[in-house]
Amino acid sequence: MIIRRLQKEDLPALARLYMQFWNEESSLVRMQETFARLRNDPDYVFLVAEVDDEIAGSLMGIICEELYGECRPFLVIEDVIVDREFRQQGIGSALIREIESYAVSRNCNYIIFVSELERTDAVPFYRSLGYAPDSYRGFKKRLGAQGKRSLPPPLTDTRNPE
Repeated sequence: MIIRRLQKEDLPALARLYMQFWNEESSLVRMQETFARLRNDPDYVFLVAEVDDEIAGSLMGIICEELYGECRPFLVIEDVIVDREFRQQGIGSALIREIESYAVSRNCNYIIFVSELERTDAVPFYRSLGYAPDSYRGFKKRLGAQGKRSLPPPLTDTRNPE
């Protein structure tokens, strides 16, 4: 198994993994556009696990800045997926350990993520990696029809016109 950064050529395989997990088509064109825009941004980390030249798992990490205390950043994990044919082989653990190493290298204070309530199989896995689901409660809200509504104009502060 190799854990490495996602490459453009991996996107079709990643779309197939997402289909397997969420039973929802991903737009390959939109994936390519988004990946082209974010791939060189050090605050976005896209990792894949490769087994015998096949994408067996993936996750995304996003570094967010903080404005309190020592203003250390934190990392958000999203889209953790392991192909059902490769589960129970340490792939998810390897992906999480790699993103944790990246978070440490970026001086992150903590890592957060959410998992759906019905994913009861995921709870023992995340607990085994040191994550405590009982300490916090996560919230998530889908926006509009799959988030496709147009956004309002950005808020502006008229008191400080810089």
